[in-house]
Amino acid sequence: MSFFKHLFLIICLATPFFCEGQKVLSSDEALKEYNIISASMEKSFPKGDYRTFLRESFTEVQLHTYLAQHYKCLDLLFLIDNHYAFKMHCYLQAGNWFKEIGFPIESIKWYNVFFEYYNGYSHKLTSDEKNTLFQNITFSYSSLADNYAKVNKLDSAALAHKKNIKFIKNHDNIYNPSAYNNYGLFFYLNKKELDSALLYYNKAYQITLKKFPNHSLLGSIRDNMADVYIDKNQPEKALSLYKSNFDLYSFFKNEITERYDLPRIISAGTQVIETEVKLKQLVQAEQTFKRLQNIIVNLKFENDLNPSSKLEILKARGILYRAQGNFKQSDEVALKQIFLIDSINIVSETADKKWQEELNTISLNRVALNFKIDRIMKENKINSQRSKLWIVSILSIFLICFLIALYFRRKGLIILAKNKLLIAEQNSKLTELKNKQLESEIDSKKRDLSDFAISLTQNQEWAKELAEKIKHIKTNTSNEQLALLTVLEQEILNKITVDNDTQEFFERLDKLSDSFYSELTKQFTKLSKNEIRLCSLLRLKMDSRSIATLQNISLASFNTCRYRLRKKLNLHEGVDLDDFIQNL
Repeated sequence: MSFFKHLFLIICLATPFFCEGQKVLSSDEALKEYNIISASMEKSFPKGDYRTFLRESFTEVQLHTYLAQHYKCLDLLFLIDNHYAFKMHCYLQAGNWFKEIGFPIESIKWYNVFFEYYNGYSHKLTSDEKNTLFQNITFSYSSLADNYAKVNKLDSAALAHKKNIKFIKNHDNIYNPSAYNNYGLFFYLNKKELDSALLYYNKAYQITLKKFPNHSLLGSIRDNMADVYIDKNQPEKALSLYKSNFDLYSFFKNEITERYDLPRIISAGTQVIETEVKLKQLVQAEQTFKRLQNIIVNLKFENDLNPSSKLEILKARGILYRAQGNFKQSDEVALKQIFLIDSINIVSETADKKWQEELNTISLNRVALNFKIDRIMKENKINSQRSKLWIVSILSIFLICFLIALYFRRKGLIILAKNKLLIAEQNSKLTELKNKQLESEIDSKKRDLSDFAISLTQNQEWAKELAEKIKHIKTNTSNEQLALLTVLEQEILNKITVDNDTQEFFERLDKLSDSFYSELTKQFTKLSKNEIRLCSLLRLKMDSRSIATLQNISLASFNTCRYRLRKKLNLHEGVDLDDFIQNL
């Protein structure tokens, strides 16, 4: 880390001297240089030729040369003033080229450079220039979204799709439904949200069907909708869409190339075959397969099949053979599929590795070349720049000292702030602990108050009974009154004795059950004192009548207490209360 800090300081100090000896091209000179390099590139790989956008079109030497020239042109664009439309097309061309050859991150960079430049200078364009760029802009939004999805930046991809829809919303052309279709593809391929994908597919389909009923985009949208229905296990809905596409592509020529779209014909036909097999429509599937073969033969497409199309035909044929029970032929087709897949993968992996290595080599060469130029310029200028270097060095030292002092001052303030924050947190925790203790004490007082209220209620009931008995005594004769008063007196003495004995019994019970109380209250914090004592009595395996007598309540009241206790313990109907308490 220290090495990089020193290197950064040296670069900062030396940059003014390097720049002083370096000649900066003017805008016209940069444009002239750009045109010379671009003309050289155009001879080998014209921008309008599709082969320029294929990896396999380049040899190793051609690739090295083309990439070096490409980066040089992009560097020159930053030096060119005005020429707004020209620069925008160049940035778009860079984004498109990097996307097609499989470098999404580099493509994202140049698409963003384009949009930033377009947003800053679109007001400088003429109406014709804006119209020319229109199609490129909506295409670039879709391509940018695809690139973001490839590098797993799905939020950025979604934002690019939304910007595209907003840009195209008020324009009545085919790019409007295309933007909705692309957003649906994003939900289908990247987010795996089938309902959202189908929503945008339907919107695109309705617009296209209404305004562009003869456009090939209808086929693409139908194909996408059918794929969703297949994933949703609704093959009957998908089949009608696949059939419509097969009919369309069998007689339809591409609007731009005016040629039959062979890959789409094959894809549509094989999709119909696979779906008919899935629906057990084997006769129809056989007929569809023969129809597909006839189209390829009649239109003389046998020699134009690319590996992917061959693979699709083999896959459909294998599925059909298996469904018909022709397992031997199915195995033969499967071997051909494996061989073809291996061939495709080997070619693809080799091309990817080759291009990635070449791009890395070119990037390193650019860095090495820049450092070499800097070193030469430094050697040429060092004798005349020593005095300036000393001055800058001294100023840098003062600046570093100032920054160090500022750093330690800031560090002290941070430590002070942290200490204050720590004290505040400790005070907060202490206050929180005190609050918890107060809450615990309040809960305990509430339980005691509840127990006192129950006891008071029981005493009031006993007092009422006593009053009734006295009232009854008054209505009897003198001899009977004496006998009844004697019985009442004995009952009062028994009550006093029982209360004292009961109080002493519960005090001993509380001492013996201290650990049990702790465990019980730890698990069930809302139990009252009487409920805790009831648990202790049940733990002693006393019968219900004895417990009711000890608590000076009726058997019915005791059963009510048991029911309330079960609710507070959250016991299900199948759990026995006595067994549960014994196992605590």
